[in-house]
Amino acid sequence: MKDNNVNEPKKRASLVEIVNMTMIEDKTTGKVLVLNKTKNWPGLTFPGGHVEPGEPFYESAVREVKEETGLEVKNLVSRGVVHWANKENGERYLEYLYSTLDFSGTLIKETEEGTTFWMTFEELKKSTNLSPNFDMYLPIFENDKYIELYLDWNGVDWDSKRQYFISK
Repeated sequence: MKDNNVNEPKKRASLVEIVNMTMIEDKTTGKVLVLNKTKNWPGLTFPGGHVEPGEPFYESAVREVKEETGLEVKNLVSRGVVHWANKENGERYLEYLYSTLDFSGTLIKETEEGTTFWMTFEELKKSTNLSPNFDMYLPIFENDKYIELYLDWNGVDWDSKRQYFISK
């Protein structure tokens, strides 16, 4: 017998696209590795990409760095998450951010994604060639106070009001 006083649970499942991004810093030079993407999201950004089905977030970040730069990374530090939420249809785009000082190998200067090179974080912040919306990610990489960047998204354009959440 159905209890009419009990509310049926809301449908909570939604389409989620999960990606990662990793800032690699060379502590000897103080520079960070950037990728000048030529395909999707053209412009300067950090290496990263999609999380494959069944793949841990951390391992996907390590894999993407290797694919896009040729470098092996370890001891990744979680920097937070960027959370785009489409309130129209419930879709979400989650980007897990990492950083590391621990890398080895030979840098591949050019891949199908674009070219890689080192520059200071200050040079990166001042660049007029940033990948779309990458400027909003930089404060999360720059200091340890933010744990999430939340953005309302209409599903079409990626311009949105930003809301940073601070670590307590």
